[in-house]
Amino acid sequence: MPNAHEQQIDGFIKVVIADDHKLIAEAVKFTLTNDGAMSVITCYDLPNLLEILAAESFDIILLDLSMPGMIGVESIGAVIAAAGEGYVVLFTGQIDKHILDSAFELGVRGLIQKTMPLQSVRNIIGLINSGQVFVPVGVDIANQPNSSHETQMLNSKETQVLQLASDGLTNKEIARLLDATDVTIKMHMRAVCKKLGARNRTHAAIIGRQLMLF
Repeated sequence: MPNAHEQQIDGFIKVVIADDHKLIAEAVKFTLTNDGAMSVITCYDLPNLLEILAAESFDIILLDLSMPGMIGVESIGAVIAAAGEGYVVLFTGQIDKHILDSAFELGVRGLIQKTMPLQSVRNIIGLINSGQVFVPVGVDIANQPNSSHETQMLNSKETQVLQLASDGLTNKEIARLLDATDVTIKMHMRAVCKKLGARNRTHAAIIGRQLMLF
């Protein structure tokens, strides 16, 4: 039986933004809904969020840790339980490492920092909705790679391959463009993912844009 995320080929990604910073919440909502691919509602405190999740299912829950009603890890666990099959994503500025580790152990699927560009937020939500876990480069959590010292190690060829991949080109197309073999391009992509701590080429492209590597 496919889960809710696998049934969205022709439907919206349903998102709820729980953040008491109303201007931020509305700005993110506008960005996510401007092409009609996502359906977004906002709320501003934990009790209201739990009421919404009890009444309706969502694919992605963006959760601010400092809004009214939130009390650390216990509240995160309550939201995860109420979300059912929905993916809970922390949407915050600074966060204590112990809380972050505990949140991922509970089942949080990602961390989106409020300093990220709005378009990056949109891309990351799509990535998480596809089943991936997203952690920004340089953020160290338990059982996740810390890539902060490796991101400068991309050579010019790897950067070029990553840029072409982020533009949507396949390995074969990149190989043809760079006059290389498919195997060589695959090796470059493997090296890129390892150095950036990325789980796949899509994640690597997001990290590359975030770091302004191209």
